[in-house]
Amino acid sequence: MTTEQQQQQQRWSVMSRLSSISLLSPSSADYITEMFEMVSIWMDQLTAFYLSYPRWFVAIIFAIVFFIYYLRQVVTKPAFFCADGKFRWFLLANCSKIQRKYWPPIWAIQTHIQTALANFLRGRLPNLPYRREYIYTPDGGLISLDWYDPEAKATTTTTTTTTTTTRTSEPVPSSSGTTIDDQLKPIALFLPGLTGDSQTEYIKPLVPVAHSLGYRAVVFNNRGRGNMKLTTPRFYCAADYDDLKQALHHMRRHNHPETKIVATGISLGGIVLGRYLIDMGDKALVDAALLISVCWDLLAGAESLEKPGLNYKLNQHLTRSLLYIINDNKEMFDSVINIEDLNKSKTLREFDESFTIKMWGFKSVKDYYLQSSHKGKLCCIKRPTLCLNAADDIFAPVCALPVDEVEESSHVAMIVTSRGGHIGFMEGLSPFMPFFTEKLLHQYLRSLAKLKDIKRDLIY
Repeated sequence: MTTEQQQQQQRWSVMSRLSSISLLSPSSADYITEMFEMVSIWMDQLTAFYLSYPRWFVAIIFAIVFFIYYLRQVVTKPAFFCADGKFRWFLLANCSKIQRKYWPPIWAIQTHIQTALANFLRGRLPNLPYRREYIYTPDGGLISLDWYDPEAKATTTTTTTTTTTTRTSEPVPSSSGTTIDDQLKPIALFLPGLTGDSQTEYIKPLVPVAHSLGYRAVVFNNRGRGNMKLTTPRFYCAADYDDLKQALHHMRRHNHPETKIVATGISLGGIVLGRYLIDMGDKALVDAALLISVCWDLLAGAESLEKPGLNYKLNQHLTRSLLYIINDNKEMFDSVINIEDLNKSKTLREFDESFTIKMWGFKSVKDYYLQSSHKGKLCCIKRPTLCLNAADDIFAPVCALPVDEVEESSHVAMIVTSRGGHIGFMEGLSPFMPFFTEKLLHQYLRSLAKLKDIKRDLIY
């Protein structure tokens, strides 16, 4: 058989197979006719619906398009950055939130809605019961540690200096622990944000999570926060961690040397904790850390907050909150700061220009922001540190996140969700907790509690 005859035979074979499913089949022809008729009916019905209810028609089309956008662009697995090593594989094995899709509420994916609504919902939680421990710093300043105690009926306060401890209230045992068993329990330390304290909205759902896992949960209150008055003309700022260092030394002295301390810093608390980890390196007194919604580049953060609209409104709100604290303690600053000029501040940058750089001796606001920023310094962190940021956080623009540095660090890991706002991270269709943050904290603390030696198991 010639080549031409073989090709002709193949063509006839293909045509024969096609004829078995061709439109020449009566059943196939009827089916296709029915399909065309059905589509025609649907089109007629859609046209009639559009002509009768044009607004509803447009709304439905918009809803369909938005839902497709939500599923394809918003609901995604968090971006995860970490160098290959023990810490990376530990997180992947123990924190399932890293590998699952993050489902922000479809009705609250915008950054300002996430931030404000999450804050409102968490704020409806009841205040937490604490036993308070006051600590005087070497310069005469006053900070406090609030130890979570569900059975506490009243706050017990303890005044602590650098060398001695004296009780100033009825002799109820402090929840910081008096027995060996208590002292061996791991400690979960929480550092609130710019104007936060132990009863701040985002703190209240986190503390019980740590307690439920067997940790002794404690919240660090900055000078002038937690219903405390300033005792010296010194405030707190993003570049200073002396008070945190003092509190950590205090906890180490009053607990077993093998006690684990896992510190969680939120917003400004995370900036201060990060600065401490960077400067202390291997000498840091915490075993592991979690940093939530940290601004890694304060210059970029300030520029973002100064954009017109809701960003600027939030900036003004935070500035007013700081001014309220200063005015509540103005007798401390009358001799060193012009309070009237300070009260003219409308933004955080203006507040820092009139107050922070003068109190702390920075050359300029830019100098202060550069010294407080962590970009370019993450290689100095020598403790396992997990960071959580949202790509739409107005305090920490996604373009300023130090993902390149994180990818080269075996000590630092970063999770970046598609949405979440600033300390928002709402999750699911219903506005009920726990949200993404609380679930991640639960998984992280639970997995760390299982380790006998965090530094040895995750780093060395």
